[in-house]
Amino acid sequence: QVQLVESGGGLVQAGGSLRLSCAASGNIFSINAMDWYRQAPGKQRELVAAITSGGSTNYADSVKGRFSISNAKNTVYLQMNSLKPEDTAVYFCNARIAEVKGAFAYEYWGQGTQVTVSS
Repeated sequence: QVQLVESGGGLVQAGGSLRLSCAASGNIFSINAMDWYRQAPGKQRELVAAITSGGSTNYADSVKGRFSISNAKNTVYLQMNSLKPEDTAVYFCNARIAEVKGAFAYEYWGQGTQVTVSS
């Protein structure tokens, strides 16, 4: 069974930084892509940043220049700088993982980690 476990959330003042981590474990043959989403109260979940197995990245316009996604082995990171109160949300890790060679890459979600930015 594949699991995604996030860490690194917390409370920070505006202008501060946080680094989120998401570690995938279990039966993993390959990871096609790993993403970070966030969901603020009363809002829909939105894509924040994405990275493919080849290292291509994509960012939401609202975080470009402030956030940086990277990966190593079976872990994805989100470095968040110059944080704003509007970045406050629960951040979720998402990954498409194949458990064996040739298998379909299923989508997995982490449990989420709270990021709160105070003004």
